[in-house]
Formats: sequence, C-alpha cells, structure tokens
Amino acid sequence: MYEHIFIQERQAYDAIVVGSGITGGWAAKELTEQGLKVLLLERGRHVEHGRDYTGEHKAPWELPFRGRGDRRLYEAEYDVQRRCYAFGEATRHFFVNDRENPYEHDPDKPFSWIRGYHLGGRSLMWGRQCYRWSDLDFEANLREGIAVDWPIRYADLEPWYDYVERFAGISGQPEGLPHLPDGPFLPPMMMNCAEQHLKAGIERAFPERKMTIGRVAVLTVPHNGRAACHYCGPCERGCTPGAYFSSLSATLPAARATGNLTIRPHSVVHSVIYDEEKGRASGVRVVDYETKEMHEFYARIIFLCASTLGTTQILLNSTSSRFPNGLGNDSGELGHNLMDHHFVVGATATIPGFEDRYYFGNRPNGIYIPRFRNLGDRATRHRDFLRGYGYQGGASRAGWNRGMAMRGFGADFKHRLREPGPWTMWLGGWGETLPRHDNYVELDPEQTDAWGIPLLKVHCTWGENELAMRKDMAEQAAEMLEAAGCTNVQPFDAYTEGGLGAEPGLCIHEMGTARMGRDPKTSVLNAYNQVHAVPNVFVTDGACMTSSACQNPSLTYMALTARAAHHAVEEMKRGNL
Repeated sequence: MYEHIFIQERQAYDAIVVGSGITGGWAAKELTEQGLKVLLLERGRHVEHGRDYTGEHKAPWELPFRGRGDRRLYEAEYDVQRRCYAFGEATRHFFVNDRENPYEHDPDKPFSWIRGYHLGGRSLMWGRQCYRWSDLDFEANLREGIAVDWPIRYADLEPWYDYVERFAGISGQPEGLPHLPDGPFLPPMMMNCAEQHLKAGIERAFPERKMTIGRVAVLTVPHNGRAACHYCGPCERGCTPGAYFSSLSATLPAARATGNLTIRPHSVVHSVIYDEEKGRASGVRVVDYETKEMHEFYARIIFLCASTLGTTQILLNSTSSRFPNGLGNDSGELGHNLMDHHFVVGATATIPGFEDRYYFGNRPNGIYIPRFRNLGDRATRHRDFLRGYGYQGGASRAGWNRGMAMRGFGADFKHRLREPGPWTMWLGGWGETLPRHDNYVELDPEQTDAWGIPLLKVHCTWGENELAMRKDMAEQAAEMLEAAGCTNVQPFDAYTEGGLGAEPGLCIHEMGTARMGRDPKTSVLNAYNQVHAVPNVFVTDGACMTSSACQNPSLTYMALTARAAHHAVEEMKRGNL
C-alpha cells in the first residue's frame, strides 16, 4: 500500500507525543517545559483556538437545520457519534465520520466508540467533571482479589493532582470526604434554590450522604490568563475565552511558548518502531492522512496518548519478531480488561414550590452526590455488588417546549407557555465497572481502514455486578428524591440486553486494555506508565487504567501524565532512557 517511506532526520526530536487530547496536551506541555524538543502527532485536522469554534454562540435560526441537524446525513455517516449528548448541528465538525472511520463489535454486544479526530481531540467536547481518586479505589483490586493490584497509591499521585489542578483551574466545594479528596479549588459555582432545598432534604433523610456542587474544570474567576465563565451553556461548541480547560486553551499554548513544540496534524500513527538490538523503541511510522504516504519519525522517548482504544490499536499493530502479538505484550493482557462507566440510570422528579424563583444563565455544571456504597465498613456494604457509584444531576425549570407534551391550543395555551414551567430534577448514576479479561479488543486480521490500519474489533458487555448495581442506582435515586419532598418521581434505566440505550462505550470513559501493574507477567505498564519491556514507551491515557473507580477519570489521566513526563525526563538525565 505504501509506495514510498520517508525517513526523517533521526535526531530531530527528543520526544514524540501521539495524540493532542487531554493527555497528549499535558505530555507536550511537561516535556517541552523540561527542555525537550517534542513532535506532537495528531491524526486529524488542525483546529485554531477560537477561530475554528464555528458553532459557538450560534442560535438555532443561524444553522441550516435550525439546530435539529440533517437527519439523513446523521443516519448515513454519524450513526454512532450522534448517540453522544454533545453531538449536534453546531458540533458535528468535532466528531468523526463513522463511515470513514469504521470499527467492529459483536452484533449482540454493541459498543459505541465516540471519537474526535482533530487538534485538541475530545478535550474540546468533554464533560469537564473532575474528581480525585482515593485509596478506596487504588486498593480495591487487591482488597477484593480482582484483576491485579495498582502499582501506586493515592500518596504517589496526590502531589500531581495538586499540580494539574492548580494549572487547569478546578472549581468546587471542599467537603472533607476521605474517599473523595479535596483539592486547591477555585470558588464553587452556586446551587440554585431548588437544589439547595433538595440538598437539605437528602442530607436530613440520609445523614451519611452528601450533596455538593460539581467539581468542574470551568473557571469561576480569571485564572492563568484565561477568563471566567459567563454561563452561555454549550461548552462542547468550543470556548473562545478559554473558560473551560482544554488542550487548545491551556496546555498546548504553554507548550508552544517554550519554542520546543512541533505539531504535525493529519498524521495517522501506524505503529511504533522497535529496535531489537537496543531493546528500545526508536520512533513511529506515520501515514499521512491526505497523501497516504508513510513517514518515519525518531526520538528517544515516545508518549502514546491517542485515547484508550487508539493507543491500544497502535500497540497491537506494532509487531516484530520480539513482540509478535503487539509491542510490550509479554503478559498477553494487551487489549484486555476494557472498562467504561455505566450510566443512563437514575430518577427524575418534580420539585413543588419556588415558582417565583429562577436562575441566571446556563450554568455548565450540576450537582454531585459522592459514592455512599461499599466504603469499607459494614454500614455501607451492599450484598449484591462490589464497588460503588456517584450521582450527577441538576434542577431546572421546564421551558416553552414542554407544550409539545401538553393538551391545548390557542392564545390561552400560548400564554401559559410564556411562563416558566415547574421545577424538575434529574439524578443520574455513574457506576464503576470491574476489569474483566473477557472484555477486550483485537485487530481484524483481514479488514483495514483507508490508511491501511487493521480495524479494531471490540468485545464488551456489562457483567452481573454492573447489572445489580444499576438496580440499586435507580432505586436509591428515587428514594432520595421522595425523601426530599419531590413528586412525580420516575426511576429510569436505559439499559437493554444486547441493544442500545446504556451500552458500553456510551459514557466515553473507556479505560483499560494496557493496564498498569507490579508484575510484567500480568500487566503491560509499570508504576510510571512505562511499557515493562520497552521502557522508553509511555502510555498515559485511559489505556493504562487498572480499575475504573466511579469518578470521572480525566483528572487522574492528567495527574498520571504529568508524573510520567517528569519521571521520563529524570530517567533521561540519568542516562537510563
């Protein structure tokens, strides 16, 4: 397929970073600030912060389909991506075309792989919720005899949580919970009147539970040259003031400022080049997105930050006589232990009263109820499942479009819709999934994409533990809303066996497939995210995760990446890399 291979100057770069999303941005920032010459490879197009946020602040009537999108186009070319809450007419350009970027899954085991191939990756459309892990999470596998033990503990990561939070800017309320550690927060966003009412009711009925405002990577005050949020709402369209953290608003500008960063878009990484004599990786093979020509780039260290499945696809495709089943795959665990968070389960309700109250703007954040199941004591133990879940949600007033579900017509009907509707509340659970060897990905031995890369085949389902947890997630959400005085309480669960609704992948928190561990015989990466057998290759995106906890994972990816980057530089100074 590749008629010519263009070999670049061998000593041009100290480091190669693959991917420009949350972790790629952090790797580029940390390595360049430490003085390394870095080549950042992005498989998609270039996006300029601000200029290319073409849907930002556009009203529905300014869009060709009035914000509803081209239904036929979506069905033909975005059948997976349109399942993401952030996909729409104003954001379609930030999502991949499914027809042009195929993958496979079992017919009765759907997996929704939500992707963004462009500079900044999914950091432009992410949910921005940021929660630390604790030793309740890092010790869970060891405590319960599941999978393998994490090679690190909270104390190893705590200073790096501090480090990335101070740079990114995380707003939130300290609560003093041992299983959800606090950080150096910016001032929290405010709960509205209905949420404050619910908080009091829930905490009165369940004294061991806490409801707090979400901890979110959105600025409430100016921070590091970025402006505070003005509550316009749809963050996934991009944010010219840089009020929410992304690679384009924060880490890549910092990396560029060093003068040490080279960005090469349209660069589809084919594989990692392995030097059998030295026992090290020497570079990467890249297929140019537009010309389909293959190039080779070389560096002393390589950071794979191409997203959980993207990185594992590269490793599986990096074969040699030493690694016939994928780079660093001595354990046979590469591709296995795929996880995601399960969600789209909880309850909705009506909140009586407060009809003379409203709120300002569109707060880009909700409330959070931290995990209260299986905290390590008898009182919180649930006999039907391991681990736990947290809730996210929010209260708001229904708008005029509630009229589509109401009876009526004429002037009186329209007059009634001019007033805000009743207060409503939703609580949605985000639950931990267990790392299972039989949830895995592999390469199709026959099918390739337009760039000659073997297609990824995904095999993943929820297990009995997840299904038992979902039952409790819906029941407890309903119980809390009822206890707080809500009416019309409606539990919900979108999961359907073998169907769409709450299938793996949809939460966009895919993790695992190249897990960290203490033993090279049972894991792919060591405690500093280095491939055990190829220590100058680092994996710091979600592929490295040994378990999933129930907290949104991006903050942990950031901390792991910063920690690994500093370790890499120290090892280079010692002559070990």
